[in-house]
Formats: sequence, structure tokens, C-alpha cells
Amino acid sequence: MKLISWNVNGLRACVQKGFQDFFDASHADFFCLQETKLQADQISLPLSGYQQFWSYAQKKGYSGTAIFAKEPPIGVTYGVGVPELDTEGRLITLEYPEFYLVTCYTPNAQQGLARIDHRLKWDAAFREHLRKLDQHKPVIACGDLNVAHQEIDLKNPAANRGNAGFSDQERESFGQLLTAGFTDTFRHLHPDLTGVYSWWSYRFNARKNNAGWRIDYFLVSDRLAQKIAAAPIYTEILGSDHCPVGLELAL
Repeated sequence: MKLISWNVNGLRACVQKGFQDFFDASHADFFCLQETKLQADQISLPLSGYQQFWSYAQKKGYSGTAIFAKEPPIGVTYGVGVPELDTEGRLITLEYPEFYLVTCYTPNAQQGLARIDHRLKWDAAFREHLRKLDQHKPVIACGDLNVAHQEIDLKNPAANRGNAGFSDQERESFGQLLTAGFTDTFRHLHPDLTGVYSWWSYRFNARKNNAGWRIDYFLVSDRLAQKIAAAPIYTEILGSDHCPVGLELAL
């Protein structure tokens, strides 16, 4: 089973930069998006053979997620079930007979950690959502989780210590998620690999210099860890300030 996740930073813009070419070439069973920045009926995608599931933010041109699936799910839910956290279209859950698939666009803590309280409330609700799902069947969760967990997950850890995405609070919160029974699939296969990132600032020629962060993930329930066949990061794919990340599972 092949899955792709991509923060497209505005799907309409990404479509003009080769999105369809990568989608068609990937032949994924599931293709998940974050930061679509869309409202209903603002785009029409010719995705033959896929069912489309969308979650939109109340604020126009902001946030938003989507999942394109070859197989129809037996259930679909939107959000984490906390009303004040579910206005930004940040989470979709599909249920299948053997697993749940979740795509997530985690809130950014923002400059000066101005939104850190909201961010940590989201993290707690997201963690509880996955934990409850995991009690019933294995979980595959993906998305832009807006945190570099370890120092090897970003180019300049010392300079970014305490900044949004690399604050002690966010890193600890991500660690709690892993401890709750989930495996970071990329680190499972590549525990010591450095220099592989999924997001680069548009400033300072960051992508050209590979001064990036790994903040896009596929997580799986620990009991699926031995079924991880590959966890690629498609650093060569342009079209967004993020690149796609993938997962191949022997299910």
C-alpha cells in the first residue's frame, strides 16, 4: 500500500506548478493534502479512480485538508471533536476495515510562540484522537505536524532553539505522541540520517542551500512498525515550500 502526504501551500497555486504530474506519476492508493487554502467548489481536479474528501477552514484562503482515496472508506469524520479547535479544516479521518487513515495540518505556534497555547491544546486533542482510534484498530497518520522533533531534523538547531516548530514545548509534545504508541516511520528506517528535510523557507535561498526542516510525517501505530517497507521524502518535487513525503506499507 502506497501513501503520499503533501502540504501544497495553496492547491490552486500548486496545480500551476506541476501538482497533477506528480499525482499521476505517484500511483498512490491514498494522497493526502494539507494547507489547501480552498473553499468548496473553488477547484475541480480530474482524479479518475479516486474519491475526494475535503475539509475547509471557515476563514477563506486559509488552512484546509484533503484526502484522495482509491478505495471507499466505511466511515469519514472531520476534526478532533473539540468545537473551538475544529474551525480551520485541519483534520480528516477515514475508516477502513483494517485501519484508520488520518491527515492533519497542525497549527503553527507563530512568531514569538504567540499561539503556543492553542497549538498545545491541538496537540493534546490530536494525541487523544489517535489514541482512541488505536484502541480499535491500527492508525496511519500523516501531515504537516509543524515540529522538528530532534536536532537532526533541521539544518540549524542551535539558531532555532525556542522558535516555533522547535520549541521545547512542541518537541516534548511530539515525544508524548510517540510514547502514546506511535512510530515515526522515516526515523524508524533512518534513525541517524541527516540532511533530509521536507520544508524550506522561501527566504535566503534556503532550498538551494538545503537549510530545511523535517516537519512532515507519516506515523503508524507501533504494531505496524514492522510492516514499514519505505518512507521516502521526495525532496526533488517542487511546487510548494514543502515537498511530498511517502509511506509504503506491507499490508
